[in-house]
Amino acid sequence: MVTERLGPSSAMSQCQELAALVAQQTNGRGNGAHKTAIPQLTFMRELEISTELCDVVEPTLAIIVQGKKEVLLGEEAYRYGIAQYLVISVDLPLRAFIVEATPAKPYLSFTLNLDPAQLCDIIDQIQPNAGKSEGSVRGLFVSDADASLIDCAIRLTKLLDTPQDIPFLAPMMIREMYYRLLLGEQSEAVRQIATSGSNMQRIAAVIRRIKADFTKSLRVEVLAEQANMSSASFHRHFKKVTSMSPLQYQKQLRLLEARRLMLVENADATNAAYQVGYESPSQFSREYARMFGAPPIRDIERLRIT
Repeated sequence: MVTERLGPSSAMSQCQELAALVAQQTNGRGNGAHKTAIPQLTFMRELEISTELCDVVEPTLAIIVQGKKEVLLGEEAYRYGIAQYLVISVDLPLRAFIVEATPAKPYLSFTLNLDPAQLCDIIDQIQPNAGKSEGSVRGLFVSDADASLIDCAIRLTKLLDTPQDIPFLAPMMIREMYYRLLLGEQSEAVRQIATSGSNMQRIAAVIRRIKADFTKSLRVEVLAEQANMSSASFHRHFKKVTSMSPLQYQKQLRLLEARRLMLVENADATNAAYQVGYESPSQFSREYARMFGAPPIRDIERLRIT
């Protein structure tokens, strides 16, 4: 299933201004993610399509200002482009592809790490009596960016030209961006990131535990107990937030780490499989090919060529 959205035309001109600023900050720095003098802020630049990006992504806001991108969460695909933003509210294993970019007009995005503690502080001020939602929402969503949110991003990016102002002004501008998110069309999903005791927060805590011990066998009943849910309720809420079961989530963590070990540390497939918790190299190879479209050796060779 592919979900594709088109950004509002009213925000396009502002995105052109933001794109020019991001391009200026990333010119000559090559492909990939580029950190800035504002610790929470990163710019992404890619010059061509089909660039595959695989990682476990922490809570993040990403606004596309030029080009298009497709993000895969389990079996779900989300395609989004200029004047749209993606919010990831819990740590999620994702695969992403740049689907529109050229050297003359590269893919550009504005990415801001989200701090649940800061969100919680703002919620206490603007929605002090908001009740705790009993439902769960997906930990990833795509929405249209309105003018006020893009304006915040423009002003925050311009601060990079006056670094002496960053310590004082950047925290206020980031706080304003959080405020705009909490007033936007996905306010409920954003609010759950930081609402104490929400189902999303409880699932997020379990996710952190799975990430810390992903090489070890999972006992779903223990995870459910940590979340203070029955096993059936925990499984339902976990799948609602992540689109996958706890075992599927763990499997993706293992396969992503195994791929990194082979690509970066030159581990062979069998050694990588054992390091991430597999007991059967043949099972590892089957599941790896199912996720990445090719057996380990062929996949790594392809990545090294590209």
